[in-house]
Amino acid sequence: MNTSITPSLDLRRKKKDGTFPLVLRLGHNQSTTTIHLKISLNEKDWDAKNNIIRKTYKGVESVTRLNNVIHKKKSEALDIIMELHEAGHLSLMSIAELREKIDNDKNTVLTFYSYADEQIEELKKAHRFGTARSYQGAISVLKKFTIGKELQFHELNYKFLTKFESYHASKGNSPNGLAVYMRAIRSLYNKAIKSGVVEKEHYPFSDYKIKSVPTEKRALEWSFLKKIIEKEIKPADECFNARNYFVSSYMMYGMNFTDMAFLKVSDIKDGRIQYRRKKTSKLYDIKITTNLEGILSYYRKTPSDFIFPIIHREESELQYRDILWARKRYNKQLKKLAILCDIEANLTSYVSRHSFATQAMLQQVPLNAISSMLGHSSLKTTEIYLKSLPSSILDDYNEKIMQG
Repeated sequence: MNTSITPSLDLRRKKKDGTFPLVLRLGHNQSTTTIHLKISLNEKDWDAKNNIIRKTYKGVESVTRLNNVIHKKKSEALDIIMELHEAGHLSLMSIAELREKIDNDKNTVLTFYSYADEQIEELKKAHRFGTARSYQGAISVLKKFTIGKELQFHELNYKFLTKFESYHASKGNSPNGLAVYMRAIRSLYNKAIKSGVVEKEHYPFSDYKIKSVPTEKRALEWSFLKKIIEKEIKPADECFNARNYFVSSYMMYGMNFTDMAFLKVSDIKDGRIQYRRKKTSKLYDIKITTNLEGILSYYRKTPSDFIFPIIHREESELQYRDILWARKRYNKQLKKLAILCDIEANLTSYVSRHSFATQAMLQQVPLNAISSMLGHSSLKTTEIYLKSLPSSILDDYNEKIMQG
């Protein structure tokens, strides 16, 4: 049998950080190729004589366990080679065919970081840049916490998460900021379980519970909404677009900023707006009211595929950057709009959406209808939107209670 497989440090491919990829070097019929193990080392951390990682390597908590994992991968590959040899197929196979037979997810050391990087790239290919950015933000913070060390799935346990929580708090960050990162980590871990990359028994979020604190009330009272809707603002005013975006969002079932940015002239048909939400692909069919028609008519005068002047470039990733920049500017302008309308509230791009949900509830619209209008996948999410009623509404309810 003229076939061999050996762990090796590929010194031909030095990375920017000075490390080299660890591979299984496959020899077959006088040809050689490599199977990547998705882990990189400094040359000083590799024992070339014994083909093992030295104890000096600081990328994991247990070097012994990592060496055992690599040995297991080699053994699995050898089992495949022996089975092919005994069946009489091995000598007839090219090295490329043999490599393909061996090289699959079960024969690579897939770390949490390498798995996350793969998922981020897949999301970008699918033009889901928002989720990709969320994952990327969480991984970036995690890497700072682990000081550049690799993170194995088994290391991402309850103890690790509580230490990360303490680290996050020590930096003066909010619990809700941590919750955003933790949800991204949890989402990636759930995907890994479904993909068979990691066993469910190692799932850390069965014990670790993501914590968040109530945020300030985002919904506006109707009197404030009316001020914004009726305020006369000229096109030359810096708050002109911000007011129109806010009102349009409110009148289109609390449409979020990204969906507004992608809204096209072709989405307007027979006095209705028909579009698919970017996040969920849910199809919407919304009747255009008189006030909304006035706003849309103004923007439709400009020759563009998109209704609102938010996206200016053609490439998908650049369009997403246009939206990020425009949303930051929009939120700054909303602060000025609040002053202009004499409203003592923190206006943000989310306030119109929360205000729509709250006003719908106050008009006794059924919860399942509100949930459908907002595009939520569950009533639980809608209930979170509606958990904080404006103080004046609670005052009115209290008065009624006191009067019997």
